[in-house]
Amino acid sequence: MRGVTPNYHHSYTFFFFFVVLLALFRLVFTINTLSSTETLTISSNRTIVSPGNVFELGFFKTTTSSRNGDRWYLGIWYKSISERTYVWVANRDNPLSKSIGTLKISYANIVLLDHYDTPVWSTNLTRMVKSPVVAELLDNGNFVLRDSKSNDQNRFLWQSFDYPVDTLLPEMKIGRNLKTGHESFLSSWRSPYDPSSGGFSFKLETQGLPEFYLYKKEFLLYRSGPWNGVGFSGIPTMQNWSYFDVVNNFIENREEVAYSFNVTDQSMHYVRFTLTSEGLLQIFRWVTISSEWNLFGVLPTENCDLYQICGRDSYCDMKTSPTCNCIKGFVPKNVTAWALGDTFEGCVRKSRLNCHGDGFFLMKRMKLPETSTTVVDKRIGLNECKERCSKDCNCTGFANKDIRNGGSGCVIWTRELRDMRNYVAGGQDLYVRIGLYN
Repeated sequence: MRGVTPNYHHSYTFFFFFVVLLALFRLVFTINTLSSTETLTISSNRTIVSPGNVFELGFFKTTTSSRNGDRWYLGIWYKSISERTYVWVANRDNPLSKSIGTLKISYANIVLLDHYDTPVWSTNLTRMVKSPVVAELLDNGNFVLRDSKSNDQNRFLWQSFDYPVDTLLPEMKIGRNLKTGHESFLSSWRSPYDPSSGGFSFKLETQGLPEFYLYKKEFLLYRSGPWNGVGFSGIPTMQNWSYFDVVNNFIENREEVAYSFNVTDQSMHYVRFTLTSEGLLQIFRWVTISSEWNLFGVLPTENCDLYQICGRDSYCDMKTSPTCNCIKGFVPKNVTAWALGDTFEGCVRKSRLNCHGDGFFLMKRMKLPETSTTVVDKRIGLNECKERCSKDCNCTGFANKDIRNGGSGCVIWTRELRDMRNYVAGGQDLYVRIGLYN
């Protein structure tokens, strides 16, 4: 009896088609776009992945308590690192209460629907778009909506980078669009397990010279000092961030005032600034070898960083005991309270100024005082700045606006000097007006 010869041709053909189908399946389910004919649902367990497998967008859940049950969110996280780290959440303050949710494009908007098909989050665009639109997750973590017929791949109808949550990524901006008035800032999670809006925010204030402010609700906790061309005068460690491949960018023109950062090593995507639920701005870099986040910066760092900890016309110095000191020519306003460590009232001048016979005291390596009421002139240098201050009886101090190339520009204070400290290294020169015999 003859044996049956196996049909190897059919076996190989089946195996070939199986491999092709598997590859197509992987391709379809790792695409980085969502078209107007597609949906993303919780039940499908499908995600959108950026082209280089850097970031992933999808649904995730948190359980804050047994009473509230699971809460579902649409978010973005790092795709290829072992520790799940979220960088953006769409519906942070309006979670899905059931495991039913749909992301789709509707009338040229990205919309997130709950189990009743009620919108819980939307890009909320009102302008008319004739062409079909497409949503796309980019390798920098930006989730964008764009015209599918446009040849300009960098022209977006909407982008998540304009609406940060608690994390600043490379190329993302914090600041203000001067044309639209839109403000981008960081807002903390309520807790490490609850992405809803917490009590802390980190903003670039543009009244006076631009500088960062950290708030707990409406209460001001920390101020970075103004941008001086190299960094913010109250963050002297910024100049060291280049060791971690971080390059700081400050934009100030007619259209916007904003801060962003880039990484010089293009393979190093995993650098982030995160505002924690405890009110700290932490700067991390992912270390592949040890598979962990390396913390290389935190703000505020020490007691002298806290806003106005020493009161008006004084400065904080971590090298002195006590750390609060009156400026030369000033004395504590409340001597008894100051001696007991209560420095809230700050300092006052020993004697009134003569106006035309006053001098100036140089304070080096300083975080410049709050600038919300300053007078700024970018066109003049330090000598003319001093002359202008001398002629103005209301002037209390002056400094360069930009410290690069020997210094340029003029900043003049006309009121009390608030929230100053000095450093062992960094900061900049401040000239304080004092009486002739101080």
